[in-house]
Amino acid sequence: MTLTLPELPELPVRTVLGDIGTELDRGGAAVLVAPPGTGKTTLVPLALAERGLRVVVAEPRRLATRAAATRMAELLGQPVGEHVGYAVRGERRRSPRTHVEVVTSGLLVRRLQSDPELSGVDVVILDECHERHLDADLLLALLLDARDGLRPDLRVLATSATVDSDRLANLLGDQAPAPVLHAAGQTHPVETSHLAPLRNETIENTVARAVRTALHDQPGDVLAFLPGAREITRTRELLSDETNVDVLPLHGRMPTADQDDALTPRARRRVVLATAVAESSLTVPGVRAVVDSGLSRVSRVDHRRGLSGLVTVRTPSAVTEQRAGRAGREAPGKAYRCWPEHEHSTLARYPEPEIRTTDLTRLALELACWGTPDGQTLRWWDEPPQGPLTAGHQVLSALGALDSDGRITERGRRMAELGLHPRLARALLDGSARVGRRTAAEVVALLDDDTLATRTELATCLRELRDNGPGSRRWRREVRRLEKMVPATPEPPDADDEALVVALAHPERLARRRAPRSRVYLMAGGTAVELPRSEVREDPSGMPTSEGMAGSEWLAVAVAERDPSRVHGFVRLAARADQRLAEQAAPGLVEHADEIDWHDGDVRARILRRLGSIVLSDTPLRHPPNEAVRAALLDGLRTEGLQLLHWDTEAHQLRQRLAFLRRTFGRPWPSTDEHDLLAAVDTWLEPELSAARTRTDLEQLDAGQALRRLLPWPEAGRLDELAPPRMQVPSGARIRLDYDDEQPVLPVRLQEVFGWTSVPTIADGRVTVLMRLLDPAGRPAAVTGDLTSFWNNGYHQVRAELRGQYLKHPWPEDPWNAAPDRPRGG
Repeated sequence: MTLTLPELPELPVRTVLGDIGTELDRGGAAVLVAPPGTGKTTLVPLALAERGLRVVVAEPRRLATRAAATRMAELLGQPVGEHVGYAVRGERRRSPRTHVEVVTSGLLVRRLQSDPELSGVDVVILDECHERHLDADLLLALLLDARDGLRPDLRVLATSATVDSDRLANLLGDQAPAPVLHAAGQTHPVETSHLAPLRNETIENTVARAVRTALHDQPGDVLAFLPGAREITRTRELLSDETNVDVLPLHGRMPTADQDDALTPRARRRVVLATAVAESSLTVPGVRAVVDSGLSRVSRVDHRRGLSGLVTVRTPSAVTEQRAGRAGREAPGKAYRCWPEHEHSTLARYPEPEIRTTDLTRLALELACWGTPDGQTLRWWDEPPQGPLTAGHQVLSALGALDSDGRITERGRRMAELGLHPRLARALLDGSARVGRRTAAEVVALLDDDTLATRTELATCLRELRDNGPGSRRWRREVRRLEKMVPATPEPPDADDEALVVALAHPERLARRRAPRSRVYLMAGGTAVELPRSEVREDPSGMPTSEGMAGSEWLAVAVAERDPSRVHGFVRLAARADQRLAEQAAPGLVEHADEIDWHDGDVRARILRRLGSIVLSDTPLRHPPNEAVRAALLDGLRTEGLQLLHWDTEAHQLRQRLAFLRRTFGRPWPSTDEHDLLAAVDTWLEPELSAARTRTDLEQLDAGQALRRLLPWPEAGRLDELAPPRMQVPSGARIRLDYDDEQPVLPVRLQEVFGWTSVPTIADGRVTVLMRLLDPAGRPAAVTGDLTSFWNNGYHQVRAELRGQYLKHPWPEDPWNAAPDRPRGG
């Protein structure tokens, strides 16, 4: 059955409609590159339906899904749901006569999972591929796999305004790249100017200033792109004095009626403040000027800390071009870019694929349902990174979605059918049995759409939504949908416990306050997070009280984000909890462990009961295992150094003598630097180390005696000969050599070496000893490595300077032949 079309608008894509059908008939796949405004989203599906094909269009966003279906239905002069329908999560409008159905990419993934043959579908159009959403990339991989096996006749058309078409064509093609078709855009010129932020000016102020400039210089409506809803709200407030225009927000979380209102032309001029939802697949009629903040908000996951967050990034150049093109769809226009012109060349070309930056737990579940958990058999635009995918598998295993072999379980399939993130699916399924399905559905609906949360405390947010606060209609609709998906429990054991539902979704985010009056909490996953100051209540004296969220010792954290400018993560949404709830919600995280470690300068042995990284109880361990104590002592030595041992003068000199021999002869003389001694501790510090139990025991170990175990044999027999500890001088005294410096030093009173004609050597004559000649008081008088030169020259100057000071000591004019003088008691 074919669809009879009325006369279609004269849009540029009409010139390639016939070629698209021909290429799809010939090879089953094609790429269409067409700028915004060419009609690719609306005319192409209708033209294919006119050929008798059943068409499904996959859009990356709900707003674009509804808008595309509405526009095609208008072209046919019909209401939505007749020949053109749409489906988003929780809402579907179609009939047996529907030829074209527009769906979100995620919804089509679910449909493909339940029906891999896509019965009744002839063509799948993947619209706006360049946005690189995770669901869209997964959908493309699954469609190609289905075509390779079950549905070789399934046609796939990938469309985009800005895309690496050659790479996409190679992916879609079989033996050869798929054909690439181009539709030229509107010829209306768009002038571009840069309006850089002033010093210390916020992006909202810059955009507001640019909007005012556009209203003054350009006719028609203004479309301004901002990174998120918060910036839209602030910019709207800044433009509140513009009385002759309607300033309208447009973002994906708005109610459908409000979205439609922003897209509908009106008698007064409009300023539409939009997020990235207005970049593509969506026509905002009447726009003659575009203001681009140059910023986008994207999701990023800190896998090490287990925190996700929305990060504001600079918009890629391909997207800025697409945004600017919105000004020229109907007539010549102008684009105002809110960054310096010289920075434009530094922008990335294309957006970063979401598959590289986001949490892959949901992707891992879909791949397991498809029967390829690692995704290795699929053809990817960009393969999922192994680390995050493995982390997703671990989460799924903990949730019971995967068995020990990594295969999908019946529970896992049930979780996937819910269309939620696996964590939220677990919270809905298990939470319904524990707290009742109504409470579970209410909490999960809020967690899945956390933009509804206007407060930090979850109970307050739920109370506002139940009292018809902002967003309550959308929330209630989702609650009803979720309720229908789980069975009722007659008498749930923990009825209405909202925090338990949060903890079931994110057990690793159960958190305990670090100190009685602190806003900082330690989560079970090991990350510290901080409550906003608004959650602290103070008494008249300014001291924190037990009221407010910060008064709760435990929290079940629903949303925590990482901000690079903060020391800790910060809590956006949480529920009050207690230890009983924490242990009930996360029994798998509770463990008993003996912990023996080096702490605060000594061995600490204790029995710990933990919930993840949170210590629940701490009791002394009276008889810790010897090996564990030994490991703790070694850690202490590594932390504080070998000075923990008892180093007397002899031991210290022995270490330096061995170091001297190592420098002079090399092996087999051992290295005695800190690193090497610690590495060889088993060789020289046993059995003393094994017998030690505390720091005091270490401090009593004779390091010199232990160090002698490193002496090589038979070379050790010549230790005193090669590196003598003392040296006899002409006075008869045996003076200790100092090996601390690179060259051994003999510190000796000058009078004791009268008659010595040459400096002594050691190490088989290889090294000359450096003479540090001292005055009678033991202070340095001269340093020399050449006694002949010193007696002939330096001595006479020293004699002249010191003879009057030390009258009782000999200062002969001829030191060569004078008798050495040994100090009394020497």
